[in-house]
Amino acid sequence: MQKDSPPKQKFVTIRQSVFFRVSPGEVFEALIDADKRRQWTGQRATGDSKVGSRFTTTDGYIFGKNLELEKGKVIVQEWKTKEWPEDAPFSIVKFMMKMERGGTRLSLVHSKVPAKIADYIKSGWVEYNWEPLKKYFAW
Repeated sequence: MQKDSPPKQKFVTIRQSVFFRVSPGEVFEALIDADKRRQWTGQRATGDSKVGSRFTTTDGYIFGKNLELEKGKVIVQEWKTKEWPEDAPFSIVKFMMKMERGGTRLSLVHSKVPAKIADYIKSGWVEYNWEPLKKYFAW
């Protein structure tokens, strides 16, 4: 008798875009520099701006590794949270910064997000990242 295989996990891609009235370099540094990240999140962050280095943020809730870094242009990271489904692979987060009139357009593509937690992750980007960053850059 053949065993039923577990249902195949479904993944989604989250796409978001936000505008900040600062330079692409400032956006890049706020996202990648652990000290700056602590300033705008109010939570512990670790890591450095080197490809291959590991990082944590949000008091260790989020963790991963830097895969690609191009100052002021792109950050690509493998990324998980402590609540990530155990059998799910790392997701891929890609931040793209582009100069626009008066500031920077930051585009996010977050792929390989388990569908069952996608709504939570999607709203988390806004609540825990974009809103605090807008306040941080308003200083």
